[in-house]
Amino acid sequence: LQMLERQVVGGEQAKNKDLKEKRKRRKKYADERRMQLVAALQQLNEDSGDWVLLNVYDSIQEEVRAKSKLLEKMQEKLRAAETEIKDLQSEFELEKIDYLSTIRRLERDLMLFQQLLDQVQSLVRRDCNYSNLEKIKRESVWDEETGRWKIPEPVIQKTRLP
Repeated sequence: LQMLERQVVGGEQAKNKDLKEKRKRRKKYADERRMQLVAALQQLNEDSGDWVLLNVYDSIQEEVRAKSKLLEKMQEKLRAAETEIKDLQSEFELEKIDYLSTIRRLERDLMLFQQLLDQVQSLVRRDCNYSNLEKIKRESVWDEETGRWKIPEPVIQKTRLP
C-alpha cells in the first residue's frame, strides 16, 4: 500500500530526476518572485505611506483626511529635500570660493617668482647654462614619483683661448 502511495503521490514519473529538478526550479523562481513582490510592496509603503489609491473609504471626509495626511507627508519630504539641496548648494559655493582664493594666491605667487627670475637672470654669469631660462625650462622634466621637477645642474662653460 505504501509503495502504491509513493507511486501515486508523484504520479507515473515519481522517480524522474529531470521532473524533480524542474519542480525545484519552478518553486525557487516562484519564491524569488514572491520575495520581489513583497519587497516592492514594502518599498511602496515606505515611500508613500498609506497610498490613497489602495484604500477604500466609507465617507468623503475620511478620504479627505487620508489624502490630507498623505499631502502633509509629501510636503514634509519636499521640505527635507529642499533643505538638502540648499545645504549642498551652500557647501559647493564654499568650495568654489576656496578654490578661487587658492587660484588667486597661486597666481600672485607665480607673478612674484617670475619677477624674481627676471631680476636675478641679469645677475647670472653669461658662461653659465642658467643664463638662458627658456633652455632650462625645455630641459626640465617632471618626476611623478617624487612630485618635483628635475632641472639640469648649473654648469659654467669656460672657454680657453689657444
